[in-house]
Amino acid sequence: MNNTKPDLSLVIAGVNFKNPVIAASGTFGYGSEYASIIDVRKLGGICTKGLTLMPRAGNRGVRLHETPAGLMNSIGLENPGLEVFLEKELPRLRSLGPAVIANLSGSSIEEYTEGARLLDASGVDMIELNISCPNVKAGGMSFGLDPEAALSVTEPVRRVLSHKPLMVKLSPNAPDLVALARACVNAGADALSLVNTFKALAIDIHTRKPVFENISAGLSGPAIRPIALRMVWELREAFPSAAIVGMGGISASVDALEFLLAGASAIQVGSATFVHPATMIEIIGGIEEYMVKHDFHSIGELPIR
Repeated sequence: MNNTKPDLSLVIAGVNFKNPVIAASGTFGYGSEYASIIDVRKLGGICTKGLTLMPRAGNRGVRLHETPAGLMNSIGLENPGLEVFLEKELPRLRSLGPAVIANLSGSSIEEYTEGARLLDASGVDMIELNISCPNVKAGGMSFGLDPEAALSVTEPVRRVLSHKPLMVKLSPNAPDLVALARACVNAGADALSLVNTFKALAIDIHTRKPVFENISAGLSGPAIRPIALRMVWELREAFPSAAIVGMGGISASVDALEFLLAGASAIQVGSATFVHPATMIEIIGGIEEYMVKHDFHSIGELPIR
């Protein structure tokens, strides 16, 4: 057994992370919301709640619905808009310590590119381009289902970025995920993150109507983990040298290790934080214990087949 403390640090697209555990977008606010509950400084990174150029009120009606092995959500990208984020939220977020990833969404290519231009001149470390959100009627997932559509938004966003690396968040609802990823890589993506939520449906048997006003919503949580893991594996097979950030139902260190061993460069944790806020801290400790037990010295040694 290796008694030397292992090195969990890594670099993704030129950005330094102290460990591979990142708070997923939409589940951790802007970081400061959890600062009084857990030691946020220990995290490798924080991905912001979805940001749009202009403020959004989000979806009406029910927004969260629990399932036996997961959580359905239809938030609708509620956020104060980029101007407020950059002025009020980003300084607090930067002071917490972990790498900062700005999750950027939009309803048009023009909104995406203008948002990217503003973020490129800001203090964020990386931009996660969200082309895979199933909870908004305009834009959102519509860009993330077809390779040509993904190319049409990724390429112009890449062109306006001169300082920040670009990670594209992929939808598991795409008919051909590898083709979609290839389009994003060809358009200049520095990294890929997957998966976003699965499009799902819930019906209230008392009203005999769908629970959500948008009819469908996004499913996350343990139920999707084996499918998400398979998708990460397939992308690693297709893109041996790409930076891949895996997510989907991770709630314990064993889950995170599965993704890392499948080829993920790092992982994001989302819904599990709602259940147990210290989940990510415990996952970091569990990864470290595993590495010590199996004589791994650095996190880069883990993805072995």
